[in-house]
Amino acid sequence: MMPSYWTPEQKLFPHQVGFTCPPFDFDAAPSDFLRMCPETVGVHGWMLHVPDYVHGLDQRKQNFGILEDFVHCMSRNGVDVCGQVGSNWVHASGLGVEGIRRHCEALSDKYQTRFHMAGYAMIEALRAMNVEKVALNAAYHWPEWWQGTAGFLKEAGFDVLWAGNFVDQGWFQSQEAVNEKRWIFDGALFDKSFEYVAEQAPKADAYLINGMCNFRSGPNGLPQRPLHLARNLEARLGKPVIGHDTALYWRIMKDLGIAPTTPQSQLLESLHA
Repeated sequence: MMPSYWTPEQKLFPHQVGFTCPPFDFDAAPSDFLRMCPETVGVHGWMLHVPDYVHGLDQRKQNFGILEDFVHCMSRNGVDVCGQVGSNWVHASGLGVEGIRRHCEALSDKYQTRFHMAGYAMIEALRAMNVEKVALNAAYHWPEWWQGTAGFLKEAGFDVLWAGNFVDQGWFQSQEAVNEKRWIFDGALFDKSFEYVAEQAPKADAYLINGMCNFRSGPNGLPQRPLHLARNLEARLGKPVIGHDTALYWRIMKDLGIAPTTPQSQLLESLHA
């Protein structure tokens, strides 16, 4: 029988983290998170399975309950904190901002394992940084997706000065052309797209990017998420640049009482305070 409570002597790592992502996605979150963590941290990922999944928001709402299965299984294995990757689940659920907060708290209490959703972690991060006005780089998200994210931000009390995806910004002629990239884009597009957003909303307190976009900005064109790129961009723009990936990692680290071991953007660096 597995223990009902994992003592420190029974755990593989003092700090254990579980990630899940949209169905059928091989996700970078476990790797990205682990690479900036102390050696006391261990990470495990769970790929969700929904037959015939095509990334529909209605499918996320219909299968919202599988997130509880994820937390339950992780808790049975001594995981301390669980993170749900992907920004659309919060607004697709129809629960609203307060409903999502209560849902995360209820699962955390039920399984005695902290549970965080990327979409709500963004709200918590912006509140922690005293941000009021934001502009959203909607990246590859098609309109129904990013409009849901913008609506969720507004419901949480933020002033969304501008929001739009790569088509709105003029980098692609159609959403179909964006979709063909399978969420991996040219490395230079990260800076170019944010420069465009900053021009549209110069009075924003912070610039956001939704989803889990990837840019071929690493060695030999290795895809990288905003986590790897935000620090340098912040130096140029002079304002925080926050992605749903960095917001989720920040929230998990905050629970664990740890901070990144490598230089990061303003939000993650705040954990050293």
